[in-house]
Amino acid sequence: MAFGGFAKGGKGAPMAEINMIPLIDVMLVMLVIFIITAPLLTHSVKIDLPRATSQPNIARPDHVELSIDAAGAAFWNGERVSRAELEARFASAARRDPQPELHIRADRTTQYQNVAGVMAAAARAGLARIGFVSDPGDAR
Repeated sequence: MAFGGFAKGGKGAPMAEINMIPLIDVMLVMLVIFIITAPLLTHSVKIDLPRATSQPNIARPDHVELSIDAAGAAFWNGERVSRAELEARFASAARRDPQPELHIRADRTTQYQNVAGVMAAAARAGLARIGFVSDPGDAR
């Protein structure tokens, strides 16, 4: 509620007028905000896109099953391979497009050194997608 001025001879009665200046300031700020944001909300380019019927060509990379038994012998998709031949196959698999995934199946009692050596050889050859295959049964 607004009161009288600072004059010493004033009546001391309250003013009956509403102060409009703050209301006008708020209204002008809101007007500027609406003027700026309204064109941004309706801005779009209408284009008529061509229609075509085709199936997407999803090239799924094949995978290589690499098994390592307890003695450290490696098997490429069930075929026994030596370490030198394994590195050559890694290099040829890394050059293919799309690059195959390498699924490593290691025996539970295989030494970590054998698995780490195979993984290092695959990484040196350039294979990027290497994963482990495990049995979802009871973990011991």
